Amino acid sequence: MIRAGQDGAAVTDGVFVETKEFLAGYWIVDVQSAERAYAIVAQASAAPGPGGTRLNMPIEVREVLSGPPPDLL
Repeated sequence: MIRAGQDGAAVTDGVFVETKEFLAGYWIVDVQSAERAYAIVAQASAAPGPGGTRLNMPIEVREVLSGPPPDLL
């Protein structure tokens, strides 16, 4: 789980969602590194909610694996 910290940087909060949480939607982002994905998620987590206050809602990040390298096909 990733959420925005006080300075807007990505903060890790464990690996998996808790059982009380649920899937409300998903995004697929094509990035070169996990750090870039975490930065994008931190920005999304810091989106304004009711009254304009930051939500800082935790967001789960999972890697989507691609197929085998072309030379192995």
